[in-house]
Amino acid sequence: MIWGVALTAYLLAIFHRSSLAVAGLAAAERFDISAAQLATFTMLQLLVYAGMQIPVGLLVDRFGPRSVLLTGAVVLTLAQAGFAVSESYLTALVARVFVGMGDALTWICLLRLVTTWFSGRRIPLMTALSGTLGQLGAIAAAAPMTWALGHLGWTTAYLAAAAVSVAVAAAVTVLVHDDPAGRSVRGARLSFGTVRASLRASWSQPGTRLGFWMHFVTQFSATAMTLLWGFPFLVRGEGLSSGRASLLLSLVVVSVMYSGPTIGWFIGRHPWHRSTSVLAVVWAIVAAWTAVLVWPGNAPFWLLVVLTQVVGMGAPASMVGFDLARTSNPTERLASANGIINQAGFSATLVLVVAIGLVLDWRTPGSSTAYDASAFRWAMCTQYPLWALGLLQVWRYRRRTRAILNRADLTRAARAQG
Repeated sequence: MIWGVALTAYLLAIFHRSSLAVAGLAAAERFDISAAQLATFTMLQLLVYAGMQIPVGLLVDRFGPRSVLLTGAVVLTLAQAGFAVSESYLTALVARVFVGMGDALTWICLLRLVTTWFSGRRIPLMTALSGTLGQLGAIAAAAPMTWALGHLGWTTAYLAAAAVSVAVAAAVTVLVHDDPAGRSVRGARLSFGTVRASLRASWSQPGTRLGFWMHFVTQFSATAMTLLWGFPFLVRGEGLSSGRASLLLSLVVVSVMYSGPTIGWFIGRHPWHRSTSVLAVVWAIVAAWTAVLVWPGNAPFWLLVVLTQVVGMGAPASMVGFDLARTSNPTERLASANGIINQAGFSATLVLVVAIGLVLDWRTPGSSTAYDASAFRWAMCTQYPLWALGLLQVWRYRRRTRAILNRADLTRAARAQG
């Protein structure tokens, strides 16, 4: 029950995060903005989200996941209501900043509750299930939000979205307990010295750094698609109708939902091959995007379906990084380590979202919505430097982490023999 309530809160956070994905063209028209200005919505939202991950991890370690989760639900409600009634670009930007803030307060709380209420091999599977089922929020932000924006209008659609979080906040207040010992659990008081020592100890673990780069390299392609640029790319870049574009964005989430439990089960059974599974997923994503971008003319619909299925695997593959944090850090600083890792993928997404907007404006000067296929091909190629950096770092830290694990095994064997 506790996991279900926390999962619902996360699902709604994903919904609010992704609600701009199908409204990108409508937002450009409503606020009369360029592609770079449109990207600023998501850039600020992700900047706040990524920047808050370490502070949120420290807050969860100090005040417990229940209090932080409740705060996130309240902030999201108010932020989406503000976005609904915004008439100017500036006020809408402020609202999206607070959407990112409320979103940031959610996922690490769910991770902490999973590690508290489950144990052993169930933790990787439940973590994967949490991330997977949470993506239902992105489905709700695709076709339903497309319909709502078309039939109810901007203000009504976003006010309705904000209202749902009120019920979730009430459920968190009544039903969620931090652990079996009590409803609310408090950690040690925070000071500059304890914060610095905790973060330094977490980052000193090669497993934490490996998890960081795993999260960095796997997530940004799917997140950039579902948050902002997937819908315009499919409509303007590939010539699809809005209905078919919404369907493809929903299929990204379907891929997340069936690949997540599979990856979670695999790493639970084969923890030594966690980095191998991540590398395989990333190379598959690179191959799928390359096929779409080099295809002469518009890519066929079947290839775009393949792209959605492969790209969607990146989100659950990013969860492998959190399992590295779990096995590399003690419980008292686990949320802080998760915060370090969780900022990686969203930082990469932030860079990609901005880069795509800048390239679109470069290739389509003087227009806020008339992007063509050539402009989008140039823009989507900005993913390749991020893939190259992430793959290199995963390879580096996987070698260091395995070397440490091998030395630990030899030490244990020597002690057993002695």
